Amino acid sequence: MSPASEPEVEAVGPIRRGTQAADLRPARPDELPACAAVWRAALNDYLVRLGQREEPEDLTGVITLYTHLQRTDPDTFVVATRPDTGQPGGERIVAFAAATVRSKVWYLSMLFVLPEEQGLGLGRTLLERVLPPSDAGFALATTTDSAQPISNALYARFGIVPRMPLIHLVGSMQRPETLPPLPNSVRATAFEALADGAGGTGGPGGTGVGVGHDQLAGLINELDLELAGFEHPQDHRFLRTVDRHGFLYRSTDGTVLGYGYTSDMGRIGPVAVRDEALVMPILGHLMQAARPRGAFALWLPGAAGTAITTLLVAGLRIEDFPLLIGWDRPFADLSRYLPISPGLP
Repeated sequence: MSPASEPEVEAVGPIRRGTQAADLRPARPDELPACAAVWRAALNDYLVRLGQREEPEDLTGVITLYTHLQRTDPDTFVVATRPDTGQPGGERIVAFAAATVRSKVWYLSMLFVLPEEQGLGLGRTLLERVLPPSDAGFALATTTDSAQPISNALYARFGIVPRMPLIHLVGSMQRPETLPPLPNSVRATAFEALADGAGGTGGPGGTGVGVGHDQLAGLINELDLELAGFEHPQDHRFLRTVDRHGFLYRSTDGTVLGYGYTSDMGRIGPVAVRDEALVMPILGHLMQAARPRGAFALWLPGAAGTAITTLLVAGLRIEDFPLLIGWDRPFADLSRYLPISPGLP
């Protein structure tokens, strides 16, 4: 999610507040908690005015994500700082932006500006700093809040036009019988079993055929490139460090059909499926494979409308305003690829 929350103003030369210019530079790992604090302050500034709940004070999950983004794309995780008047020689972070590059897709993961710093063109300046050269051939994309028209207009001026809702579904499975089962011809095997070279069951009827770690990574990359439009093995490695468990789905003859992630925390996704008709059965399997300590939570693009309807009937609810996925040219089939989150597709 990347609301800049700024009026459309041109940024020419240094951005100044009074006589002090903001400096832009790559973020350091020790500054990620300060970036998370900017994120929370910027969100709560408009959420409260809209009568929505505040973001909680516990920023552990956000900082974990930022740590991953800063490690994989340090040059495009940029902070804007000003001198700290309360600390001689010190500085404070007033805004930041983070973008990822995966294959030929550039994705703006975050862009946030402190409320008191908005209206100075700082968001636009940060965006221009992290954008790739216009002739580099990247597809440009981001996800924004539908309650932020100014941010959406800013990104659209660079061709990143809002084109599809991203729905956050949360809740418990009150009517599990609503979920269709995996067809008898589809086998689910846990990544761990496959990477160990064993068949495993991982759910109804394992294939009994392992593939090994390198081959598994290759199969996932192939699915991602076909359905998401980019490979992102670094993000798959990250998912396995935050308690998400993957499954590979194959037909009885061994043909790879897709993959998906679940977790003990109830978070589902990403999911990549070659046959759109298998999206809901695979989501059902992932939700049955987990025994979450709390509610389920997943992000579904509007193109996955059948899955959204089915999960609402099953008992989940839409949480908060829909977000908006924007891009300058198509890069993913969002009816068959369900992203990790707004900050990490």
